[in-house]
Amino acid sequence: MKKVYWLGIIPVLGFVIGALFSNRVTPYVIGMPFFHFWVVLWSFLTTGILGIIYKLDPANQKEDF
Repeated sequence: MKKVYWLGIIPVLGFVIGALFSNRVTPYVIGMPFFHFWVVLWSFLTTGILGIIYKLDPANQKEDF
């Protein structure tokens, strides 16, 4: 397996493992309970990480001309 695909583990850790530690209501961030903010944050971070994986993957460097 390519090393770049190991970046895909980061969102899993952020959503699953991080959610165990961020399951709080009292601190509000941007008007949301902390847990909801955590899920929204990792949704955006996952999009960025998948974009990085796409750009770094050598299989996507080929041109179809």
